[in-house]
Amino acid sequence: MQETKRQKQVGQLVQKELSDIFQRMGYNVTDGGIISISAVRMTPDLLEARVYLSMFQIKDPAAMLEQIKERGWEIRKDLGTRVAKQLRRIPELSFFLDDTLDYVFRMEELFKKIREDDAGKENQ
Repeated sequence: MQETKRQKQVGQLVQKELSDIFQRMGYNVTDGGIISISAVRMTPDLLEARVYLSMFQIKDPAAMLEQIKERGWEIRKDLGTRVAKQLRRIPELSFFLDDTLDYVFRMEELFKKIREDDAGKENQ
């Protein structure tokens, strides 16, 4: 089902504020890696936000995701103080790993390998 205009607006607001919160908490650059919020999807009732995190060069993304989930109440509290004037109820936050970046890198490696194999066959 496609998101409504209001879902998209609230999702963008939550994404912007969460990005600021992550930067203030020091999550955006950690252990030599970068964490960014790639997308926020809102449920139709706007009571839950599904936050997709992209992690680049993080040694253990699953452990980092758990660390963020453990501090989820604190992140939600900060979000509440920032968007209290725009939203009646602060959405529950659910964090997920966005593996799109990993998928892109894997596809690039496969295409590179295919090109190398094709070049090797032409030289024979």
